[in-house]
Amino acid sequence: MGLIVNRIKQIADNENIKITPFEESIGASKGVLSRAIKNKTDIQSKWISKVVENYPQYRAEWLLTGKGDMLKKERLPYVKENKKYGIPLIPVDAMAGFGTGGVQIMDYDTENYHVPEFTELHAEFMIRVKGSSMYPKYNSGDILACKKITMSFFQWNKVYVLDTEQGALIKRIKPSEKEDHICCVSDNKNYDPFDLHINEINAIALVLGVIRLE
Repeated sequence: MGLIVNRIKQIADNENIKITPFEESIGASKGVLSRAIKNKTDIQSKWISKVVENYPQYRAEWLLTGKGDMLKKERLPYVKENKKYGIPLIPVDAMAGFGTGGVQIMDYDTENYHVPEFTELHAEFMIRVKGSSMYPKYNSGDILACKKITMSFFQWNKVYVLDTEQGALIKRIKPSEKEDHICCVSDNKNYDPFDLHINEINAIALVLGVIRLE
């Protein structure tokens, strides 16, 4: 079965996150994971629960036992729902005001789909990736499941959809050295990171999962 902490390190490696930032992402003190990895000991169950909670794309059974696939299987939306049900797939242009209530997304703008995995994660909408700035994590054409959150708390190094003055942005968020700013990072190294003032963000949504299109 092996140590759970070794599989947690696999998750961190897969997310391209070093252990110290990973510890921060689950609310653990510095050294909680690194010491366990070094000493080949496991950690308290509360930290395992935090990993499952903050990284829902990974299978809990695999984390606990090492059995089966690491990642939850991604499926295409297979049942088109009545407009009143399911998760709306919205165009990028419809992002403006999605968190403020200032813009209504009309029926003809959206298609609703039933995706059980995303429903379980409480996804509120889906959006299609355009461009290559988040490659290889996300490809152009991939569909992201998102959940609106408040701007009072960022989980650093997570990927968010931002409604900004520049339009909709899909970026990994990290702390900025500038006060009242966040650092927006692209996974594609050909795109430079940039700082964004929090006042330029109208609304924000956490990316919960992806449907990968070949």
